Amino acid sequence: MITNLKSETRPSRGRPRAFDPEAALAVGQRLFHAAGYDGVGLSALTEALGIKPPSFYMAFGSKAAFFERVLDRYARTEIPLADVLWGGRPTGEALADLLERAARTYARDPERPGCLVLEAARGSGESESVVMARRTAESRRAQVRAFVAATHPKIADVVTDFISTVMSGLSASAREGMGEARLLKVSRAAAESINVLLC
Repeated sequence: MITNLKSETRPSRGRPRAFDPEAALAVGQRLFHAAGYDGVGLSALTEALGIKPPSFYMAFGSKAAFFERVLDRYARTEIPLADVLWGGRPTGEALADLLERAARTYARDPERPGCLVLEAARGSGESESVVMARRTAESRRAQVRAFVAATHPKIADVVTDFISTVMSGLSASAREGMGEARLLKVSRAAAESINVLLC
């Protein structure tokens, strides 16, 4: 566990060492992914970051605001859609790649299986963390839909719903202990179904 995120470079005289927000978000991502939003208290969070609560509030505003930035980081770094859904790429190929990346990513770390965003979005009620996770998930679904609609506008909705449902299932199955090999078989079977839809 990273306990101190201050830069190792020597600071200027009379100035504190710089705090690295991106490194803090990486630590927060690991904590939230393992225990969920409600399972990570502020004291555990600040201890892991190596800062005091006042410094945390100054840097991020609140635990909820920090979590929102963690969700954004996760979406940007774990399965960046821009790396998969680029213009001119065959639709079926891109969606198959997306599902395979999801299967591999969700099973990669047995301590933190599944998708941080999708699992957080499953929460009941309208808590702030659930709403933020659902907003992130919906933004990603919109990107998938736009990509599909560019070549298959009439079935963009159903294909996007199918992709979302499969990815949600892959995440839940990973959380339940299903390994990478089985998840990949499911993702590849789903890719075959998508190709049928696209015909």
